[in-house]
Amino acid sequence: QVQLVESGGGLVQAGGSLRLSCAASGGIFSAYTTRWYRQAPGKQRELVASITSGSNTFYADSAKGRFTISRDNAKNTVSLEMSSLKPEDTAVYYCKLVHGIADYWGQGTQVTVSS
Repeated sequence: QVQLVESGGGLVQAGGSLRLSCAASGGIFSAYTTRWYRQAPGKQRELVASITSGSNTFYADSAKGRFTISRDNAKNTVSLEMSSLKPEDTAVYYCKLVHGIADYWGQGTQVTVSS
């Protein structure tokens, strides 16, 4: 069973930066596509960024140019480097691992950006 633990969330002023990390245990991490989602209060969960097992990346328009997703297969971690943060980036951020029909979610980490 794969377990995921996110960390790195917190309170930051607009324009600031945060680095989120997601540590995985169990499974074959290098085979999974890993994704970061976020969910703001009253809104649907949305995909922020994704990185495949081959390190191909995808970013939502809202994240392009400001966020960078990366993975370290040796450490079984996926990270999301966020810069130039805006109040509208405030949300709970979740990591997700996907492999075929299997998917696993972390518990989420809160990011709050003050104006």
